[in-house]
Amino acid sequence: MSATRKTLAFPHDSAANEALPEREQAPARRAPLKKADADAIPTGEPLGPEAEGSSTEHIVSAVTRAIVEHRLLPGAKLVEQKIADRFGVSRTIVRQAFNRLSELKLVKLEPARGAFVAAPSITEAREVFAVRRMVEGQMLRELISRVTSADIRQLKAHIKAERDAVKRIDVPTRSKLLFDFHVVLAQVLGNQVLVGLIQELVSRCSLITLMYQSADDAETSHDEHVDILKAIEARDADLAAALVDAHLLTVERQLTERPRAPGVSLDTLLG
Repeated sequence: MSATRKTLAFPHDSAANEALPEREQAPARRAPLKKADADAIPTGEPLGPEAEGSSTEHIVSAVTRAIVEHRLLPGAKLVEQKIADRFGVSRTIVRQAFNRLSELKLVKLEPARGAFVAAPSITEAREVFAVRRMVEGQMLRELISRVTSADIRQLKAHIKAERDAVKRIDVPTRSKLLFDFHVVLAQVLGNQVLVGLIQELVSRCSLITLMYQSADDAETSHDEHVDILKAIEARDADLAAALVDAHLLTVERQLTERPRAPGVSLDTLLG
């Protein structure tokens, strides 16, 4: 496949968009901010005060997951007490989690107003994609220089999970898996600093594509990942780097200059 083949890397949920009236699909000025339903944030068993450190990270992880799966919209208000109740922790723990999410650029803290899911500007969006192209191209070259048969099997297992989620139109799962493919590439290298960086960048891209992406195609996204994996398996570093660059650049070119109106909450559409 040509390295310039058009790709749509990170769908923001075509099924949900098709369900919205046409006036809500077109880019428009942002609608008034709405409170986010705490039920949009996945959680396990409540974490008590004896595990404060782990509970903070648990909330960070859960909110990040809700953002990546597009269950939390850009600009949505995060209600401190509701999240504290949902996780069975104090509001102090929730504030600590909000501070960490703010450092990751996923949440914006506003004095006297509270915490909101970040709503990145178009300039910030383009800067994030520029960094991803620089980082991921070199990451693939490094990976190919040391990739093993076991690594290939791990990547193929992820690709299979992607394919299954796309075929059954499991929107939250496929969105997370399509983003996580890039994180798994970093994990294969075993560099935890790089893993953290890629996780932050792809999470921010989830917000960006939800706000600004004008088109999406989960199946094409998956096909592009298959092509990248084939280049890795062939140990063709130049092709792999070119494919991931085209993969990300095409998405950036599809960003509109105006944010899409939030419309209906995705956690309502996705149940």
